Amino acid sequence: MRTEAPAPVAFASPPDAPAFSPISTWVTYKTQIQFGLAILAYLMFLVGTVIVIGANPGSARAYEVAALPVVPAAIVIWLTVRSLSRLDEVKKRLQMQALGFSMAATALTTFGYGFLEGEGLPHLSWTFVLPLMTMFWGLGLGVVSLRARFRR
Repeated sequence: MRTEAPAPVAFASPPDAPAFSPISTWVTYKTQIQFGLAILAYLMFLVGTVIVIGANPGSARAYEVAALPVVPAAIVIWLTVRSLSRLDEVKKRLQMQALGFSMAATALTTFGYGFLEGEGLPHLSWTFVLPLMTMFWGLGLGVVSLRARFRR
């Protein structure tokens, strides 16, 4: 009796669930959805302010209108910081290394280009600094993630 295989047990099948559940999608991707909506709001404000300022040159309210995209940009910053604070220690360490690389690489690039502007290269707007920093952050995160994966 001890050498016989146990009899198979029949388990009930799970109930059929709908293929798409908006609530579970929201819970799963809440941070990404909020971040995407904040970026969309920023882009909408940015395009709107460019159109309004372009249509009304020399307006008395030009500075107030030009500052409007700062509001959704501040929301993006808040969402990013909140997202980083919810990470575990290992992921926080990887993010901090990537952010450190981004800050140093952006500083070196902008500082170096500043010297090249003195030698005749065209002046670049400050609006290029944040995309440059974001690009270096992504690059740094990719490098430190690969390094951590192969170190194990």
